[in-house]
Amino acid sequence: MKVVNLKQAILQAWKERWSDYQWAINMKRFFPRGATWDILNLAEALLEQAMIGPSPNPLILSYLKYAISSQMVSYSTVLTAISKFDDFSRDLCVQSLLEIMDMFCDRLSCHGKAEECISLCRALLSALTWLLRCAAFYAEKVKEPLEQAAAENQLKMCLERLEKVLSSTKNRALIHIAKLEETSSWSTVEQSLVKLGENLNNLGSSPLRSQADNCVSLIKSIPTMLSVHSEQLNKTGFPTVHAVVLLEGTMNLTGETQPLVEQLMMVKRMQRIPSPLFVLEIWKACFVGLIECPEGTEELKWTAFTFLKMPQVLVKLKKYPQGDKDFTEDVNCAFEFLLKLTPLLDKADQRCNCNCMSLLLQECSKQGLLSEANMNNLIDKRAADKENSPSLKSAENANIQPNPGLILRAEPTVTNILKTMDADHSKSPEGLLGVLGHMLSGKSLDLLLAAAAATGKLKSFARKFVKLNEFTKQITGEISKSGPVRALLFDISFLMLCHVAQTYGSEVILSDSNPPGEVPFFETWMLTCMPEEGKILNPDHPCFRPDSTKVESLVALLNNSSEMKLVQMKWHEVCLSISAAILEILNAWENGVLTFESIQKITDNIKGKVCSMAVCAVAWLVAHVRMLGLDEREKSLQMIRQLATPLYGENTLQFYNERVVIMSSILEHMCADVLQQTATQIKFPSTGMDTIPYWNLLPPKKPIKEVLTGVFTKVLEKGWVDSRSIHIFDTLLHMGGVYWFCNNLVKELLKETRKEHTLRAVELLYAIFCLDMQQLTLTLLGHILPNLLTDSSKWHTLMDPPGKALAKLSVWCALSSYSSHNKGQASARQKKRHREDIEDYISLFPLDDTQPSKLMRLLSSNEEDSNILSSPNRSMSSSLSASQLHTVSMRDPLNRVLANLFLLISSILGAKTAGTHTQFVQWFMEECVECLEQGSRGSILQFMPFTMVSELVKVSTMSSPKIVLAITDLSLPLGRRVAAKAIAAL
Repeated sequence: MKVVNLKQAILQAWKERWSDYQWAINMKRFFPRGATWDILNLAEALLEQAMIGPSPNPLILSYLKYAISSQMVSYSTVLTAISKFDDFSRDLCVQSLLEIMDMFCDRLSCHGKAEECISLCRALLSALTWLLRCAAFYAEKVKEPLEQAAAENQLKMCLERLEKVLSSTKNRALIHIAKLEETSSWSTVEQSLVKLGENLNNLGSSPLRSQADNCVSLIKSIPTMLSVHSEQLNKTGFPTVHAVVLLEGTMNLTGETQPLVEQLMMVKRMQRIPSPLFVLEIWKACFVGLIECPEGTEELKWTAFTFLKMPQVLVKLKKYPQGDKDFTEDVNCAFEFLLKLTPLLDKADQRCNCNCMSLLLQECSKQGLLSEANMNNLIDKRAADKENSPSLKSAENANIQPNPGLILRAEPTVTNILKTMDADHSKSPEGLLGVLGHMLSGKSLDLLLAAAAATGKLKSFARKFVKLNEFTKQITGEISKSGPVRALLFDISFLMLCHVAQTYGSEVILSDSNPPGEVPFFETWMLTCMPEEGKILNPDHPCFRPDSTKVESLVALLNNSSEMKLVQMKWHEVCLSISAAILEILNAWENGVLTFESIQKITDNIKGKVCSMAVCAVAWLVAHVRMLGLDEREKSLQMIRQLATPLYGENTLQFYNERVVIMSSILEHMCADVLQQTATQIKFPSTGMDTIPYWNLLPPKKPIKEVLTGVFTKVLEKGWVDSRSIHIFDTLLHMGGVYWFCNNLVKELLKETRKEHTLRAVELLYAIFCLDMQQLTLTLLGHILPNLLTDSSKWHTLMDPPGKALAKLSVWCALSSYSSHNKGQASARQKKRHREDIEDYISLFPLDDTQPSKLMRLLSSNEEDSNILSSPNRSMSSSLSASQLHTVSMRDPLNRVLANLFLLISSILGAKTAGTHTQFVQWFMEECVECLEQGSRGSILQFMPFTMVSELVKVSTMSSPKIVLAITDLSLPLGRRVAAKAIAAL
C-alpha cells in the first residue's frame, strides 16, 4: 500500500493492530531517509490521533512512547505537542499526558545543534504554561462538591509533575533562557500564576496548598536565579575596606565622593561583606586614621574626612539597593559594634580632646543615617562607658579647642566666605581685607581649607582667590590710600593659593573653563615657575626672562629706595620680573659690585611689604641652585636664608605676622628637596605648623626592592595597612615604576604557602593597588600573568594556595578597573604619573581590527546560522566574544588586554596538556563567577570567546547550569544559544 501521509500510516497501524516495534519498522520503510520525524511532526500527529475520544487510545500512545524511548522524536517536539492539548475536562487524557512527561522530564537533554537546544528551552516554557493552566483548571473544579475528590486527585498529579520539572536546576536554567528569548510567553506564565493563585484560595490549608505554593515560589525565583549570593559570616575584619578608607583619607581628601562610594561597593560585593560589618570597618579605619596621623594640617584633614566627608559617603551608600534590609538599621548595628571597641574610642577621644563618638553620631543623625532614638541610645551608652575611662581633661589641654568641633563649625563658615567673595571687590576692598585677615589668624586657614576640601568646595574656593588675584591688576586712577589695600589683597590671595597648591595639589587650582588666551596670572606662574615634588624647573626658561626694561627698573627700585612703593605697582609683573632681577643682583654680588649690606637691604625690600615677592624669588633660586656646582652655591643659599628670615620692623603692612607664617611654610616646602640634595640646613622660623608630613620616608642607602619587601612583610604580619606604609608604597611606585612595583609584589604573594596568609595578602595587595588601579591592572593582566601562564618553568609557582590567591587578585583588579575606567575616573594623584601609551599595548597584542565588522554582518540578524556553533572548522568563531557583538572599542588598552587574556585562557583550556596553569585558569573563572554582579551586561566576561563555554563545562567544578548562565551574555541571541547548547548537554 502506498502511504500518502503520516495520518494514514498511523490509522493503518491501528486498524492492523501493529505492535510498537513493528510500527517503527514499517514507518521507516514507508518514509524514505532524509526527512526527520521532527520535521514531519510525528509526535503531534500521534497525539492528535490518540486523543480523539474521551479516553486516550492505548495502542497509539504505545507508539508515541516507543518513539520517545528510541529517540525517533526529540523531547522538544513531544513537549510542544502536549502543550497544545487544552480540553482539561477529559481527565484520562490529561493523566496519560502527565505519564508521558514522567518518561523524561527529570532528565531532559539535547546534544544537537544550538537551534535545537533553543527549541527545547521554548518547549519547556510552553509545557510549564500548560501545567499551570491545567493546575488552575482543577483548582477551580475543587469548589464543586460533586467533582471535589476527582479534581483534588487530578490537581495532585499536576502539582507533582510541576514540582518534578522545577526541582531540577537545569530545567530552571533552560526556562530562564526561554524567558529571555520569548518575553511574551513569560508574561503568559505570570498571568497563569495569578489565576492559579486566585483558585488556590479554595483549597484552604491542605498539603496540596503548600505543594502549590512551593511550585509558585520556584517559578518566581527563575528570573532572579542568578542574583542570590551568600554573605561571608565567618570573618569580622576586612583589611581591604580599612586600607581603601585610609588611602582616601591620607591622599585624596579633595577627591569626589562618588568614585570612593563605587570602589567601596565593589569591595563589599567582591568580598561579600555583610552590611553592618562593612560600615563598622569604615568607622574603624576613620578612628585609626585620627589616632595615627601626624599633628598639624594632616590632623585637620583627617578630622574633616571623618566628620564631614564620610557621613556624605554613607548617604550615597544608602541609595544603593540593600535588598530587604534597612540601611539605617545597619548603621545603628555598626555603631553598636563600634561601642564595644572602647580602647580605640578612648584613644581617639584623647587625641582629639573631645567625645568623638557623640559628635559623629549627631552628624550621622543630621544626614538621616540614624534615627533620633537610636542616636540618643548610643550617645548614652558611650557616656556611661566613658565614666570608667581615664580622665582626659588635664590642665594644659583644658583650654585647647578640640578639632572636630572646630571643623564642624568651619563648614558653614566656608559657605559664608564663598558668598562674601562673590561680591564686587571694587566696592569695599577694605571690608574684604578684614575677612581675609580674620581667615589668616591661628589655624583658621587650615581649618577652612580642610572643611572645604572634605565637602568638595575647595575648587570653587581656589577659583574665587584666583579671581581676586586677577582683580588686583586694575590700577587705573589709584590713590595712595588704596595702594596698600590692593597690595595686601594680591599678597594674601597669592600666598593662600600657593598654600592650597602645596597642601592639596596644584590640580585643585587649575581650571578647565578659562576663556582661550586668558590664563590667569597665578595659574601661569604656578605651572611654569613653582617648584613641586617631581617637577624640575629650568632657571633659564623664557618665563623667568621678562622684558629687560622692567627688570632694570625693578633692580633700581630694590637697590635705591629705602622701602617698596605700593601705589600704581603692577604686582603680577613684579612677580614675573623678580627672578631676572635676582639673577642680576646675584651676579653683582658674586663680582663684588654689591656688598653684603646692600644685599640685606635688597632682601629686606623684597620681603618687607609683599611676601609673594619673596616666594617668587625663592622659587627661581631653588631652580637655580640645582644647576650650580658645589662651590658655587653658597651665595644663592645665603640669599634664600635671607629671604626666609622675616623682618620685624615697625612699618610693615597689616597682617604681616600672619602672612609670614604662611610664607615660611611655603618656602619650607619649596626648598625641602634642594636642601636635602645640597645637605644644607636653613632654619625656617618655627611657625607652629607641622614640618612636611610623610616626606623623605625612604631609609638612605637601602635598595628600594628591600624596602618594598620589608614594608609588605610588616603590613602582612600586622594584617592591615597604616597611612605611613601607604605613603612609602606610593613613593616606591613613583620611583620604581608600575611594572617593577607590580612584579615584585606578585613575587611576594607567590612566596606565601599558608592559605590564610595568601588570602590576607590578596586583600592587602588589592588595597595597595588602589594607589593606581588602572595602570597596575594593565601590567598585571597584560604582562605578568601572560608571562607566568606561557612559561612552563614558572608553572610550579601557580600551585594552590598562592596560585589561587593570584587568580583572586587578578579578577578583583580586572573587575574594579573595568567598572571604573568606563567612567574615566583617574584621581589627580594618578594623573601625575606617566600614562602607559595605548601604542605599547597595540604592538604587544596585534589584534585584527577588521574582524568585528565581518562578524557583525554574520551575526547582526537574530537568526544566526546555527552552523557557526557546531561547525567543525571553528577558526572563524574561536575568538568571537560578546564584546565584539557589543562593538566594544579595542583601541582601549584595558579592553585589549582583557580580550587577549581570555584568548590565552581559552587556548590553555583547549590545549592537550594540563598542569597548574590549567588549574589557575579554572580558579580565575570560578572567581569571576563568584564576584560578578549577576546579569550585568558588559562585565569582563564579555571578552571571553563563546567557544570557551563548552570547554569550561568539561571542568567538574564549572559544570553547573548556574555557572553557564553566569558566564554567558544572555542579552545576545548568540549568547543564549551558546548557553542553551552547553546546559542541554550537561
